[in-house]
This record gives sequence, structure tokens and C-alpha cells, in this order.
Amino acid sequence: MRSIASFLVLSFLFYSCHEKINSSQKEKAVREIQQAEKDFDKMAAEKGIAEAFWFFAAPDAVIRRDSLVKGKENIRVFYSKDFYEAATVTWAPDFTDVSETGDLGYTYGKYLWQSKDSTGKVNEIRGVFHTVWKKQQDGNWKYVWD
Repeated sequence: MRSIASFLVLSFLFYSCHEKINSSQKEKAVREIQQAEKDFDKMAAEKGIAEAFWFFAAPDAVIRRDSLVKGKENIRVFYSKDFYEAATVTWAPDFTDVSETGDLGYTYGKYLWQSKDSTGKVNEIRGVFHTVWKKQQDGNWKYVWD
């Protein structure tokens, strides 16, 4: 019984130590994440998929494709394959939300991959993405899951 009470007290102290953000701070964080998404999409179009996915990744980011790709550098290697060099991707979030503490957020929306096969035919893959964003110590938002 004593350990349960201790656990409850420690849980309360831990939870109360994390400041909640107010509604205007939350709106600001949502706008920042939405801007990060726009900048991410723009960089993918202008500098390539590998560069964009590397730049916007947190050091410990993970992407789920056919398998999990862990770490910023491994993500760059993954997207440096020939297929991605010749492909384009565009996306836009349909929804963005931020945690009560303002340091985590997520987006989801639609994406479009386009690539050409050896005959020049354009192939399209459409889907839904989900990205988890984490505010870094420097104030920038980087994805930790995609």
C-alpha cells in the first residue's frame, strides 16, 4: 500500500512539473509545425527528397517504410537510392495538433509520390501520412516519426 501511495505522489509531482501551454501558445506551436511541414515539402521539391528528409529529421528520427529506418543518417542513405533520386513527393497536412506541454505535435494528411518508369510513364502512389514532430532545444521542430 505504501508503494502505491508513493507511486501516486511521485506521478503527481512528475505530471505537475510539466507546464501546460495556454491556447495562444498552442496556436503558435500549431502554426510553427504547419510551417515546418510547408518548408519540408518545399525543400523536397527544390533540393531533393534525401536532403529534405535528412534536414527535417531529429537525430533519433524513425521512418516506417517496408521496415523501420532509424537515425538521421540512415534516413538520408535510404532516400539516396536511385528510385528516390528520380521521384518527387508532395504532401500537405489536413490536421495538426500539439501536446498540452507544447513540445510534441503531430500532423496527418495526403501525399503523392510520382516517378517515371523506364518507358517514361509516370507512376503515382497516393496515400495518407502521419508525422510526429518534436520541438528541439534550439526551438526548431524536427520530425521523430514519419
